[in-house]
Amino acid sequence: MINLYDEVCNECSKITAEHYSTSFSRAIKLLHKDLRIPVYSIYGFVRFADEIVDTFHHFNKQELLQEFKSATYKALKDGISLNPVLNSFQNTVIKYCIETQLIDAFFNSMEQDLTASKYNHDAYRQYIYGSAEVVGLMCLSVFCEGNMEKFLQLKNAAQSLGAAFQKVNFLRDVQNDYKNLNRMYFPGVDFQNFTREEKLKVEDEITADFSHAYHGILLLPVKARFGVYVAYHYYMSLFKKIKKSNPEKLLQSRIRIPNYSKALIVVSAGLKKQFNLL
Repeated sequence: MINLYDEVCNECSKITAEHYSTSFSRAIKLLHKDLRIPVYSIYGFVRFADEIVDTFHHFNKQELLQEFKSATYKALKDGISLNPVLNSFQNTVIKYCIETQLIDAFFNSMEQDLTASKYNHDAYRQYIYGSAEVVGLMCLSVFCEGNMEKFLQLKNAAQSLGAAFQKVNFLRDVQNDYKNLNRMYFPGVDFQNFTREEKLKVEDEITADFSHAYHGILLLPVKARFGVYVAYHYYMSLFKKIKKSNPEKLLQSRIRIPNYSKALIVVSAGLKKQFNLL
């Protein structure tokens, strides 16, 4: 009956992804079927921790995060958890030999969100690594399915893609992060006087991350390449729209990509795959 329990837990992680991010859940569905459940499990784990620090404002966030952290490590030690999302996650961690150091770094960044409001360059790099790059590395562990040579070859590109996604999220969510959560992730940037020059500097950094990541995407195992390529283009589309927006607009509203644009991205990527261009 443990298999039935695991199936229920995996379904919880899948539902979490589908309800919180239509873009990511669509991209996950484009992965090979062998990879979908483990990636859903990583997303569910990350999302639950993120919810604690970002939205549970009327509760003791520090206590809740510590409970979630302790429960995570207990699940990894015991090989089971009564928290369905954690049970799904621990199965993935064990099966794909995901390093505990990645989980440690992730929780360090989540803890930073509870206390830090401004970041210097070192804290910013540490936060990006723990909140985003390690997630890329967790997913890469799944994509490589035990091929350590391939993992090491693509490690830096996976980190760049995670960093690019996170930095685009920062620009997209400036209104909420700054006005509601009092967070300023980009070092040296003053959102009370967010200039075009400051915005361009951040955009150049993201462009470099995307460029480095793209070359790695083309070298991914076939099972993962199409889904990751689509996720890359979802975020590139969002990034292009952000680049066209002036700084004031970012502080007033959240930039979004309409569903028809997402559908066109999938069709375009599908044509490239069909003609062996991907």
